[in-house]
Amino acid sequence: MRVDLLTEPVAGLDEALAAVDAFDRTLVAGLLRPQPAQAAALTGLADAVAGTPLAERVAEAADKAAAGAASEDDLVALAAARTAVFGAVHDALTARADEATGRVRPDEQPFPASESASPNLLAAARSWLADLARAGWQGLDHDVVAGAAQVVSAMLPEPALRRLAVLLDGFAAELAASCPGAALERVPVRRWADLWSRAMLLTRPGALTAAPAEPVSGRLLPLGVDLHEHATAVQAQVHAVFEPADGSTPRLVRASVSAPKPDTVVGMGVWQLLRPHMALLAAVSEGRSMDLDGMPLTAEGDLLWDDAQARQGDPADPFATARVALPKAAASTAAPLDRHPARIAVPVFLDGYGVQRDDAATVFALPGHNLPVDIDRIPTAGPLTPEAVAASTACIGLLRWDAGRFAVQPLAVEATVKKKALVLHAGAWAGGTADTAGVKAEKAATDAVAVLRERAGKLLRR
Repeated sequence: MRVDLLTEPVAGLDEALAAVDAFDRTLVAGLLRPQPAQAAALTGLADAVAGTPLAERVAEAADKAAAGAASEDDLVALAAARTAVFGAVHDALTARADEATGRVRPDEQPFPASESASPNLLAAARSWLADLARAGWQGLDHDVVAGAAQVVSAMLPEPALRRLAVLLDGFAAELAASCPGAALERVPVRRWADLWSRAMLLTRPGALTAAPAEPVSGRLLPLGVDLHEHATAVQAQVHAVFEPADGSTPRLVRASVSAPKPDTVVGMGVWQLLRPHMALLAAVSEGRSMDLDGMPLTAEGDLLWDDAQARQGDPADPFATARVALPKAAASTAAPLDRHPARIAVPVFLDGYGVQRDDAATVFALPGHNLPVDIDRIPTAGPLTPEAVAASTACIGLLRWDAGRFAVQPLAVEATVKKKALVLHAGAWAGGTADTAGVKAEKAATDAVAVLRERAGKLLRR
């Protein structure tokens, strides 16, 4: 991999991010009575999309918003402009990552759109989001935030609207926990602007259309597990190489499973919530491939997992997969609304590096260049630790972009610990473990989950 390309500046990147950051700050004070600095930021966002089909509509929306007269449609246009700028940033960074890894990405395919059901519910959600933008994060109060409750309750029973309903529900919960906004010492400016703009665009007709999927058959070779944990939910995302049965080009794919969880279930406990829903987790733990038969695969590279369409295959060493199959695998293109730098997660294999570690950072030292290591993303629900990464000689990871730089998130390493060669995976305990530390953590998690289930059963029987 050409790490030198990852450290070179990307033309126009800083200017694009500055335009987005300035717009995001306008949402802090709100757009009810914009100040001159907010008006300048709105104009800057319009200038950032001046050469695109959005130019005329966004310029009009920016003028109205600067005068404090933005309609809901104007706010949708501003959200679209912000998303488009971030989309351009995503595409530029992805192209740089592809160049560095030598990866091939197919030409972009048209993404179908269709009319959305329940237009009145979408309009109600859009109205609430518009109220948020006018009030601003500093103007939050419980009355403003509570406006989402009725909309979310009406959306949740509708499968086609559940994606937006869950987003609005989580967003409203974060805002409610931060009320009153005027007392906030620190506002998560980028995060709340991300959630607001995405939700605003999902209220438009056709935006909730599911990604197209086609049935595929072949062999799935897991690389590693990326665990996403929240206080009330957990998701395991397996990154893998898929080798089609027809001998066509292998592809990088993902398979995900999610589950709700109480905030007291942490560490090993999360695997107990996820295992019943995905046989692939057991295959990852045992170092096996899986044979797929007619499994739906979206254009974005996501397998819509169904255990009935998969069976356990032969042993498959992830490091052998990373050395042999990963370099030949083609990547997939992202859907329009998913083009955001935070979504970049490119599987990579690194070896022949040294490790430099201090209290502030860990880096992989490669010839002539250093690649930062994001050890904060290593989950506690596995045997992989920052110390093991520091002792490693080879790494399977995800190349990410955050805080203005590329960094690698380790998924697995080959390391020498106490003069012993070890292979450690972040998801090694996903399907269960005989590891001493893992068994101890599993028992503690089992006891905690059993107590919670017993208490939940008592509540349901009352």
